[in-house]
Amino acid sequence: MVPLSLIAVLPYNQVINKEPIVPLAILLVVILVVPIIFERLRLPGLIGLILSGILLGPKGWNIFEIDHYIWEFLSQIGLVYLLFVAGLEVNLEQLGRRRNRALGFGSFAFGVPLVLGTLLGIIFGFDWLGSILIGCLISSYTLLAYPIINRLGLTNNEAVSVAIGASIFTDIAALLMLAVCVAIHLNEFNIWQTIALLGWLTVYCVVVLIGFDWVGKEFLRRSGEDEGNQFLFVLASIFLAAVGAHLIGVEIIFAAFFAGLAVNEVIGDGVVKEKIVFVGSVLFIPIFFVELGLKLDLPAFVKNIGMIWLTLFIILGLVTSKLGAALLAKLIYRYKWREILTIWSLSLPQVGVTSSVALVGYHAQLLTPEVLNSVIVLILVTSFIGPIITSRVAVGLNSSLLKQQETDVSYKGCDGIDNPYRILVPVYNPATQQHLMEMAALLAHQTHGRIIPLAIATATAHMDAPGLENSLEKSEGLLNKATALSRILDVEAEPLLRIDDAFAQGISRAAREKKVNLIVMGWGKRTGLKARLFGNVIDGVLWASHCPVAVTRLVESPSKIQRILVPVENLTAPILQPVQFAQIIAESNQAQVTVLNVCDRRTSSSKISWRRSQLSLLVSKIGLSNPPEVQIIAHENVAQAILQAARLYDLVVLPFIRNRTIPGGLAISDVIAQLASQLTCSIVMLGDPPQRTNNATVKADVPKAKLSVTSYH
Repeated sequence: MVPLSLIAVLPYNQVINKEPIVPLAILLVVILVVPIIFERLRLPGLIGLILSGILLGPKGWNIFEIDHYIWEFLSQIGLVYLLFVAGLEVNLEQLGRRRNRALGFGSFAFGVPLVLGTLLGIIFGFDWLGSILIGCLISSYTLLAYPIINRLGLTNNEAVSVAIGASIFTDIAALLMLAVCVAIHLNEFNIWQTIALLGWLTVYCVVVLIGFDWVGKEFLRRSGEDEGNQFLFVLASIFLAAVGAHLIGVEIIFAAFFAGLAVNEVIGDGVVKEKIVFVGSVLFIPIFFVELGLKLDLPAFVKNIGMIWLTLFIILGLVTSKLGAALLAKLIYRYKWREILTIWSLSLPQVGVTSSVALVGYHAQLLTPEVLNSVIVLILVTSFIGPIITSRVAVGLNSSLLKQQETDVSYKGCDGIDNPYRILVPVYNPATQQHLMEMAALLAHQTHGRIIPLAIATATAHMDAPGLENSLEKSEGLLNKATALSRILDVEAEPLLRIDDAFAQGISRAAREKKVNLIVMGWGKRTGLKARLFGNVIDGVLWASHCPVAVTRLVESPSKIQRILVPVENLTAPILQPVQFAQIIAESNQAQVTVLNVCDRRTSSSKISWRRSQLSLLVSKIGLSNPPEVQIIAHENVAQAILQAARLYDLVVLPFIRNRTIPGGLAISDVIAQLASQLTCSIVMLGDPPQRTNNATVKADVPKAKLSVTSYH
């Protein structure tokens, strides 16, 4: 062990040679800090990880002097985890919604780049297998810009849904091609052996996808929904799939992807899935992308003209082939030009499957180091330009939501005595309890509902734990205060004391059990290290709840609110929830609501008038007796425009779409994050329940405060 006093005087390389834990510590710091910095710059965090590997690797500052075998081991785990999670998060229902068109566009998006990439490989002197693998590199795509589409309210647009479903097809097809090419190359198969391999692959896919799914459901049905059983089943599935892949002679990442496909419906969106994805996203998958950056020989790349030309042609081939696929979709499916440009931009980013195919092909000696370097540059370029193009071309895309103005706005009171409107108020902080109860009382009076003050007493599995009695006593005191406040506020209260092992789970479960219509929570602390890594109570409730959640930061009594501002980003039906929420508060206080939309400064006056009329029409669907004022502001900075306008208001209601990030928190747009940190008036952040099917289609990557594993899928 080297004394600390000597580390200051020893050269850095000597410290590393004596203390290999130093580069590992640096690696963990890079994984923690770099993605956050890049996402603050509105760049995907994976770009920062790859660039970190380039700068700190052997061709840069040479800080990561970790044993080669350790690197390979960690990177291999990250690669397997990456493909397993990609399969785990595939939503087959999304593919089924537009099955025919998704398969059609998927065939174009896979076939056209495959042919063009193969021709490029032949032109640059690669053999047939290597050329086909180059085509596979650009045939799939990663939905890196999905959070942008989700934030714009365009996920129900047919062309966007087709692009989302087609990505599943391109991923599977690219991995199948990889498995066949590598198996033929390593085993030198003839034509009959190749046909036999394809037959075994078909049998393997059927056994894994159907057999594992059936066995898993039967096993969990008989053994119970125990988290330990689910976790062991997942591990067993991965290892059994890997053994089967080894027996037929294909790569283990192929097995990992199909194992994820097989078990995603079995384990669902529960705690086990989140823990599995969490482990990979925190450590192993980021290590894989750092190690990918280590493999880029930047000096050799700059000096090698042939490598530069190869990279340029691969990037150009990707861009043109994906555009060609989009044009074929326009020709056949009659999409509009803006829709075509949107699905083209969605199909540009190359991350998860591309990096996996490149690394496996490189290790199998089917691809040269030059191609691997070109692919790393391709990932960096497409991860940067794809979301930018999407954000520009998708803004004017009319979602089908704008045509179907009906929406489930669930703040109106219920006349039935047996099922009154219920508002859950978790009480924990005595300093904010009164304002929270006042806010809930305003809403309850207008909806003819009742308040359910909830106190959570945390406990382990042992009900005789020493701390449980103190927790129960504290919770009962909070509920007594809440009950007294409800009598003063003249609102019916139904206090609830619950023992649970976690606050977030206790709140969301109690809300479901009591058939709650709305959860009103106080602002939570997000600055601590634990909150950044694992999320906080609010994050957990926002993600898990079945009903809308209002997260409040009240600087004065809600009864004093007279002017309410509701900034909206898009002219789509989901804005009706926050508008009606604000209107309920306004009717209680005889206040005025203003709905604000900020457009680009270069927007013409006629376009501004059209937006104002459309927004007024959309807001009028709520059927309010005192409709809110509608304002359209042209400004180059959305956040600054809202901040300036908010100076005249007592309360700002910020609507946002909940997107799960791993680990922990929620992906919230840069505008919302900036407003939440800079507004000085009272704030309500209103989130609707996430649109769920059996699995999440894609999880958010940008912009957010931490790294998301679905950035890579």
